[in-house]
Amino acid sequence: MHICIFEGIYYTRLLPLVYMRPTYELRCGILTLKDKILRHFPDAKVSLHCRNYLAEHLAELYPQYEINTISSEDECLFINGRILAENDFLDKIDLKNPNDVLYVNGEYIVAAKVSGSKLNDLKNSLHDLYTLSDFDGLFKQQVDVKLINYPWDLINNNADQIKKDFEYLIKTKENKINGKIYDGVHLLNKDYIFIDEGTSIKPGVVLDAEGGPIYIGKGVKIFPNAVIEGPAYIGDKTAIKIGAKIYEGTSIGEVCKVGGEVENSIIHAYSNKQHEGFLGHSYLAMWVNISADTNNSDLKNNYGSVKVYINGELVDSGSQFVGLTMGDHSKTGINTMFNTGTVVGVSCNIYGSGIPPKYVPSFSWGGADMLTTYDLERSLEVARRVMARRNVSMTPAEEKLFRKVFDLTREERRKRGMPN
Repeated sequence: MHICIFEGIYYTRLLPLVYMRPTYELRCGILTLKDKILRHFPDAKVSLHCRNYLAEHLAELYPQYEINTISSEDECLFINGRILAENDFLDKIDLKNPNDVLYVNGEYIVAAKVSGSKLNDLKNSLHDLYTLSDFDGLFKQQVDVKLINYPWDLINNNADQIKKDFEYLIKTKENKINGKIYDGVHLLNKDYIFIDEGTSIKPGVVLDAEGGPIYIGKGVKIFPNAVIEGPAYIGDKTAIKIGAKIYEGTSIGEVCKVGGEVENSIIHAYSNKQHEGFLGHSYLAMWVNISADTNNSDLKNNYGSVKVYINGELVDSGSQFVGLTMGDHSKTGINTMFNTGTVVGVSCNIYGSGIPPKYVPSFSWGGADMLTTYDLERSLEVARRVMARRNVSMTPAEEKLFRKVFDLTREERRKRGMPN
């Protein structure tokens, strides 16, 4: 079987998190949206469809997949990259049906099994973003499959997705407790804790899985007296600092350094929040650095629904808890405060007293008193320096992507009266 995981026009609702990645590269639970899909098709030939400017870097990351091309001549299963492909996904998509079918949830595409001339039409439009009209003429079937529409959907589904990903991942694990566990470590509900090889857990640490599972990857270092409440995920080579308080519903990706208090949040990968300060109901993208005593609010004083700026307009999230959404390569100075539902773009440097605006455009420099444009060359140099500290070199494709995002976000800054 050939499958194509595609992007549609609604990717803009997930900005700024998807300026530098396709929608299906976002994490929810332990796995990314893409990996949740692919686990159902272990023998399939895979095409990844994305916005054109992402294609070169995506090809670097996944040389084993076709990027913006489909070689199949017979049939292809198109899958929306924003779906949550849970354990029962294949029960809802009938792969044995010989006919072409469009699976939808309301007016959102979930998947489409396509062959013949219709497949040729879709192959010819691979360099565009797919809409419902691209699949006109197919028999339409409603299915109950969740989609991620906004950043807070990732957070609101995270705890449940950790549980489901945990169940899937431990099926093939012979030993649940590996690595070096020092005397004085407390494992509560040990059967729901997985610790991979090369991990070190120091005295005084409490891993409390009574409220949900805890999955800890390879080469993790958990320093003394840290507490982790499940459901929680700690990615490979991440460090959890002394006395950290990691509450339920938190996913911390690979090669991060995290301390202080974190609750119901996703830290994508290669990001730091080493010091004291609260992060709640938030999503941090890659190469983010949160300085000491930075805090965000995730609950309004009137306990009302939080409104969030999406594409320049306030959208009612329908959620009582919404924290900070921060794009790749952004940073805060010490003692920075963020209001409920704040969105910070790509490569921002936020500092100073007071509370910054609830929407901070990409490549911003400053804070509550003033925002100006963060010079592109300076921001690139800092990004290279940060990546080098983790022994990662910025590739030419990544630099091109970085520059493209600067161009794509000029209008955001212009509307704020910032120089470009």
